[in-house]
Amino acid sequence: MPQIAFIGLGHMGLPMARNLLKNGYSVTAFDLVTEAVTSLAGEGAKAATSAAEAVRDASVVISMLPASRHVEGLYLGEGGLLEKITPGSLVLECSTIAPDSARKVHGAAAARGIALLDAPVSGGTAGAAAGTLTFMVGGKAETLEKARPILAAMGKNIFHAGPDGAGQVAKVCNNQLLAVHMIGTAESMALGVANGLDPAVLAEIMRQSSGGNWSLEKYNPWPGVMENAPASKGYSGGFMAELMAKDLGLAQEAAQVTGNSTPMGALALQLYRMLLKQGDGKLDFSAVQKLFVEKPQG
Repeated sequence: MPQIAFIGLGHMGLPMARNLLKNGYSVTAFDLVTEAVTSLAGEGAKAATSAAEAVRDASVVISMLPASRHVEGLYLGEGGLLEKITPGSLVLECSTIAPDSARKVHGAAAARGIALLDAPVSGGTAGAAAGTLTFMVGGKAETLEKARPILAAMGKNIFHAGPDGAGQVAKVCNNQLLAVHMIGTAESMALGVANGLDPAVLAEIMRQSSGGNWSLEKYNPWPGVMENAPASKGYSGGFMAELMAKDLGLAQEAAQVTGNSTPMGALALQLYRMLLKQGDGKLDFSAVQKLFVEKPQG
């Protein structure tokens, strides 16, 4: 099996790396948070003190970072990681970043003889822990076939979205839709409860009716309706609202490039920015429910 360098052990990266270990892969890990590296090392990974050290003997590099600037800062420019990765290696860039940033890193990797896929994920921290993530992959089809066994160790669904950057386009489209139906769900839950309905009863009625959606099915934003949803745990864990705001911003950037009209996406971005201004950016994105109730829930 290949030696894998894993860079970025946050809420998503750490469980993804754990699944690689569970599937028998040898992993060398690095993160700026040393506790995360130490934790993974206790489960069998090798600990690195820098990204450059992590990739030294690796034939596969996986990164999961917060934003475009972090990815470009890691890989590009003089002294960037692409200069330290052995030509012929495979890079799986799993962060959610701007499509143009992904294409920039693709081009720089190709110039160095390094195969790269942009492969953002969907499924949240629960999917990362369970190994059931969805990968949306941009890049060459033949590169994806080489990477498929590694991706399959971390995810259940692997889609080839298209050429360089296509994975990122698919991801921002998906998250824009996710935000819109989460906001609609939160708004309707608040309306029903304000008018005297039991939230659990209302949720089940809508779930089984034409208003049914993923937020109602898996991730209800009203506290107490779903025991294991972040809403029932003070909106802790899950996918942070500040990251949803970031992804909605990326969707707006993509729309501006192509001249698309995305009024629902634009409104969703404004609502999540309102949530951030309330100091709730670190909460799960379902905390958008707070915008629709007189007293904050959770």
